[in-house]
Amino acid sequence: MKKIFFLLLTVTIIQFAQKKTFEQRADSVLALMNLEEKVGQLIQYSDGYATGGSTVGPKENMEELTRKGGVGSFFNVIGVKAIKKLQKVAVEESRLKIPLIFGLDVIHGYRAIFPVPLAEASSWNPSLVEKSARWQAIEAASAGLQWTFNPMVDIARDPRWGRIMEGSGEDPYLGSQMSAARVRGYQGKDLSANTNILACVKHYAAYGGAEGGRDYNTVDLSERNFRDYYLPPYKAAVDAGVGSLMASFNEIGGVPSSASKFLMTQILRNEWKSDAFVVSDWNSIGELIPHGVAKNLKQAAELGINATVDMDMQASAYYMHLAELVKEGKVNIKLVDDAVRRVLIAKFKLGLFDSPYKYLDEEREKKNVMSKDIVNVTKEVALETLVLLKNEKNVLPLKKDIKKLAVIGELANSNDDVLGGWAAQGRKEDGVSILEGIKNKIGMNTKINFVEGCKVLGEDKSGFEKAVEAVENADAAIVVIGENRSMTGEASSRASIDIPGVQEELAIQLIKTGKPVVIVLMNGRPLSFPNLQKNASAILETWFAGIQAGNAVADVLFGDFNPNGKLPVTFPRSVGQVPIYYNHKNTGRPHNPGDHYTSYYMDFDNTPLYPFGYGLSYTTFEYSAPVLSKTQIKKDESLKISFSVKNTGSVEGSEVAQLYIRDLVGSVTRPVKELKDFAKISLKPGELKNIEFTITPEKLKFYDINMNYIVEPGDFKVFVGTNSVDVKEARFSVVE
Repeated sequence: MKKIFFLLLTVTIIQFAQKKTFEQRADSVLALMNLEEKVGQLIQYSDGYATGGSTVGPKENMEELTRKGGVGSFFNVIGVKAIKKLQKVAVEESRLKIPLIFGLDVIHGYRAIFPVPLAEASSWNPSLVEKSARWQAIEAASAGLQWTFNPMVDIARDPRWGRIMEGSGEDPYLGSQMSAARVRGYQGKDLSANTNILACVKHYAAYGGAEGGRDYNTVDLSERNFRDYYLPPYKAAVDAGVGSLMASFNEIGGVPSSASKFLMTQILRNEWKSDAFVVSDWNSIGELIPHGVAKNLKQAAELGINATVDMDMQASAYYMHLAELVKEGKVNIKLVDDAVRRVLIAKFKLGLFDSPYKYLDEEREKKNVMSKDIVNVTKEVALETLVLLKNEKNVLPLKKDIKKLAVIGELANSNDDVLGGWAAQGRKEDGVSILEGIKNKIGMNTKINFVEGCKVLGEDKSGFEKAVEAVENADAAIVVIGENRSMTGEASSRASIDIPGVQEELAIQLIKTGKPVVIVLMNGRPLSFPNLQKNASAILETWFAGIQAGNAVADVLFGDFNPNGKLPVTFPRSVGQVPIYYNHKNTGRPHNPGDHYTSYYMDFDNTPLYPFGYGLSYTTFEYSAPVLSKTQIKKDESLKISFSVKNTGSVEGSEVAQLYIRDLVGSVTRPVKELKDFAKISLKPGELKNIEFTITPEKLKFYDINMNYIVEPGDFKVFVGTNSVDVKEARFSVVE
C-alpha cells in the first residue's frame, strides 16, 4: 500500500510541476530524491564503460544501474532500439521515473557527414553553418539522441594541434559567430521539439592554447589574453542559450579546468549568470590525480563538485565518493542540489519528463537517417567551404570536354578520408571520393587515367614514374595530396605540418612536365608548402568536405560553382613560424628590413604563406575606400563604415567583405588588426554593391590596464578588404 501511495504521490507532483517553471518543476522532483539518487543524476557512462579512459566503474550493468537511479546520462549508445531499451528502464522501472539523457559526439554529422567544422568556418557564412547544425540535429534526434558534445569553440593558433579541425580557427569574432550559429542550429527555437538536441559548448576553456600544439598539454596565458581572445566564443554560445558546457582537459595557470572555480563559478555562474550544466570531459575529474592537484579519486570528486562541475563523465569519482563526501561534511549538499537542479532543468527543457519516448521512433529513424534531403545539404555546405588558394593563368576551371585527364594520389580514390575525423556513424560507403566526383561530372568522351603515384605516408617513390607518364600523356592533371583522416583530431598532433610523406615531391615532379596541374589539398589543419605554392599554377583547399566531397570538389574544378571560401586560420610558411596569427601585437621593434635589430627570422620571411581571411574566386573584385559617417565619436556612440565592392570579372561570384580595426594607442598594447564584422555578398559581372558596417561601442571594448572591460578614448584605424592583408583604410577617433 505504501508503494502505491508513493507512486501516486510522485505522479501527482510531476503532473502539478508541469504547470510550473522549469526551475520549479526541477525542485518538485528534487524534493523527492534521496542522496544516492541525486548523485546518480550527476553520473554519465559510455556504453559498456570500458572503451577507454577510466580504470574504475560500477559493478552493475547499465540496466541495473539505471533501475537503481544510479546514472543520469549515457553516451555512445547508438540507435533508437538501444536507447529505448534503457529509457524504458529509467521511466518505468526506477523509483522516481527520471528520464535519461543520451549524448554522442555529433561534431559534423551523425551518419550524413558534413565538412569538418574548420572547413565550415571557411564559408564565413553563419546562416549556412546554422543550417548544417539544424540538419545534423534532425538526423541525430531521429536516431534517438538528445544531446551533442558540440560546438567545439576553442581558439587555435597552432596548426600542430590535431583538434584545430574541430573548431573555427584563430579569430574570436569569427569563432563567436560560428559558435552561436551552431547552438541555434542544434537547439532550435524550442528545445522541446523532437527535432532539436541539446548543444554542449567545449572545451571550457582555452584547450586550443596547448603548449607545443600537443594535445592535452598545459595552457598558460594571461587573464587579459584569455578574456580578449579565447573566452568570447564560449560567451557567445552562452548568450545563444547553450544548454551545457564541457570542461576541458587542460590546466590554465596551474589549475585544471575540472577543478577551476574561476571558470565554473566566477565566470560561468556569477559573471555570465548561466544555468547551463557542466559535464566533465572523458575522465577529466579522474585526471586531476595525474595533474597533481588530487591525491586520489575521492579528493578529485571533491574538487570537481566544489568547482561546480555538475556531471562526471566516465571517471566514477562521483559514483564512488560523492555521497560519502556529503555525509562527511566535506561537500555541502547545496552544491549537489544545485548541480542536480541544472541537470533536471535541461531534461525538462528537452521535454523528456513529459514525453520520454518522443525521440524514439524507429520509422522516423529509417526515414531521416541519410535521407536524400540531408545528403543534398551536405553538398550545399561543402561547396562554400572550398578555398581557392592559387589560380595562375586561369588554369581553373577545367573544361568538361577535356579529352585526357590524369588523376593522381592515394587520397583521390578514398571515399573514407573525405569524412575526416570525428565522423560519428559515418560510413565510407556513403562517401564520394574526388575521383568518383570527377567521373560523375564529366562525360564518357573524357579518358580518365587514375594513378596512385605514392601513399600518403611513407617514402616509397616507385610509383612516381607511372604518375609522370600519366600526366605527360594527359591534357591536364588533378593531383590530390594532404593528410588522411586519422592525422587530425583528438590525440593527433603533429610536430611537422609539412605535407606528409613524399606527396609534395611527387607533385613537384608532375608540375615539371609542363602540363596544367591542379593541386587539390585534403587536410584538417593548415599545412606548410612554400615550394609547392611557388611552383604550382592552381591550388584548391578542400579540407575534409564530408560525404559529398567528390561531387562538391568536381563542381568547383569544372566551373559549375565559383569558389568563395576564405581561410579562418593563417597558413604558415614553416612550422618555425608557429604560433602565427593575424591579430598579433606590434612589439617595440616591429620588423624593419633596414634595421637588423628588429623582430624577424634570419632564415625565413615573417609573413605567412596565406593570411587569415584569404581566398580567391574565378572572378575579381574591386573595393572602394571606406567612408566614415563621422571621424570622431564619443565612447557610447556608434560609427558607420560604408564602401562598395564591384565584380570586375566575367562571371558571377560571391565575396566576403571584411572589416578590421586597430586601436593605435591603449593603456595596454593592442593587436595590429582585429576582425569586427564581415558580409558575404553575391555579385554578377559588372555589378556593384554598397556595404555598410556599424562599429558599436561593444566592438571597441577590451580589458584595460585595470582589467575593466571598456572603450578607451583614442585614435583608431579601420580597414576593409578581401582578407586581413589586402585592405583599404581610414581613421577615426573616440573622445570622452
